[in-house]
Amino acid sequence: MENNWYPIQNLETVDSPSVVLYLDHLAYNIQKMISLADGDTKRLMPHIKTNKMPKVMQFLVESGITSFKASTIAEAEMAAEAGATSILIAHQLVGPKVDRFIQLVQNFPDTQFSTLIDNIDSAELLNQKALEQELIVNIHIDINNGMDRSGIKIRTELDVLLDYLKICKNLSFRGLHAYDGHLRDSDFSVRKEKIESGVRDVQTYFETLRIDYPQAQLVCGGTPSFTSHVLQENRITSPGTCVLWDWGYGEKLTEQEFKYAALLVTRIISKPTEGIITVDMGHKSVASENPVDKRIKFLNLDSYELVSQSEEHGVIKVQDWDKWKVGDVLYGVPYHICPTINLHDEVSVIQNGRKFDTWEITARKRKLRF
Repeated sequence: MENNWYPIQNLETVDSPSVVLYLDHLAYNIQKMISLADGDTKRLMPHIKTNKMPKVMQFLVESGITSFKASTIAEAEMAAEAGATSILIAHQLVGPKVDRFIQLVQNFPDTQFSTLIDNIDSAELLNQKALEQELIVNIHIDINNGMDRSGIKIRTELDVLLDYLKICKNLSFRGLHAYDGHLRDSDFSVRKEKIESGVRDVQTYFETLRIDYPQAQLVCGGTPSFTSHVLQENRITSPGTCVLWDWGYGEKLTEQEFKYAALLVTRIISKPTEGIITVDMGHKSVASENPVDKRIKFLNLDSYELVSQSEEHGVIKVQDWDKWKVGDVLYGVPYHICPTINLHDEVSVIQNGRKFDTWEITARKRKLRF
């Protein structure tokens, strides 16, 4: 057992499997993120794909953070409803999402929306849609600086795309976006060296770009590279996981002293054979993209092995089998909190050791109004 901060006194009010959110740790993580930016909230553009909750957004906005990054139209809509003044959808829009984005812009005139492009065809389509609605749409160019997942590389094609944007009268160029989520070395000095090496050409290009576009932004990274990018004053950083934190990043990013703000609660539902307990936490309740032994870490269970999961069951090998009874509760830290949150409809909010509220995970839905 690591420590004793997590037990819930009115545990009978908390169903399982479910997510519980510790309010004090949430508040700590938000302030820690701000302090790492030397108190300059304008340099923070947290990614809201981790939390997806209007109530968490309210905490962020009240702390002075008003710019956010989102993955989906639904997340962006939720953020706008919560009072965000600037939202970058960090996906290149295709299919019906283009029209949905236009609707979003029209329905939240007080929020500045932006989206990513990395090719002329997408720019042409977005410009045409904006022209039809007599709108000016903000865009960031997505740069591929080594992850090879999306974006355009720093080469001639980027110059051609920028030249093309000059004839797109209904698109407004807002800056560059570079994501380096593939760099996750546990040694921060090694990770920082790789991050800075990967962004060097982007930084040089950006500095030249600012001659013609002095208001351009350079939006960089996610949580793993946050502690490197935040050291550079002309970069806007996009941490997200650190708002809730998880076992995976807690294990790797040791220089980032965030606290676990979200845990999973699960109950023992059977003791089918000696040395084995079964809980009501299958792979429908916790992110399962990793091997079974890298999905959840139990805080109040020693010397155990999560042997297997099916949809609604988790089978655990334990040494102190006689100690546990059917109905007993285990508290666990997900290895990857972002997709885990997306599997649940709500969280139980804990303060001073008691559940006092329930918050909806609104933006786990792919579509809200638009």
